[in-house]
Amino acid sequence: MLVIGINGSPNAHGNTAVLLQESLRAAAEAGAGTQLIFAAEVLYKLKTPFCVACENPCRGRCYQGTFLVDLMETLARADGILLASPVYFGEVSAQLKSFWDRTRRLRNRRKLINVVGGALSVGAARFGGQETTLQSIHNMMLVQGMIVVGDGLSEDDAGHFGAAAQQPAQEDNNALKRAAVLGKRVVQVAQAAAPLRAVRDNVPLF
Repeated sequence: MLVIGINGSPNAHGNTAVLLQESLRAAAEAGAGTQLIFAAEVLYKLKTPFCVACENPCRGRCYQGTFLVDLMETLARADGILLASPVYFGEVSAQLKSFWDRTRRLRNRRKLINVVGGALSVGAARFGGQETTLQSIHNMMLVQGMIVVGDGLSEDDAGHFGAAAQQPAQEDNNALKRAAVLGKRVVQVAQAAAPLRAVRDNVPLF
């Protein structure tokens, strides 16, 4: 199992990172290999940090010969993906959205089909737009054909839509607990859905 966490915050070590790291820690404890991607760092390396839909269907022409080829190939091998974002105007960050827009080639090649996804968000207030942000993340995943993980059993609850924290995230024990449950559940569902992902292995990315 490979579970990839994508930090959509412009701050690599802020509240979003705290929540995401807790979820990745639990995924590792459940037996998965984990990897962290800092979306803003990826975008800073690009001449044009946002997708301009230069071709349809996408062939990944804009990043041929760059580090993004290896990054997309890594994402194409993921069994689970955890997407995390701070709340900006009740939505995901521009960094996360711009990064995800770059995965059009993965969608074209069905590389994230039946990959299991979990969502995490952090807001400045207890009711600061976390759930609308989580739902936006779900929409991004569903367009890729991913399997979205939400609530679990009452004693093993990841939250209705995912893990939602109020900053400072390191002091939000309820959110940290749910983030850990979410990481574990992503691994569990990914293990069960492994046969469904076999179809993508026969489709080359490039």
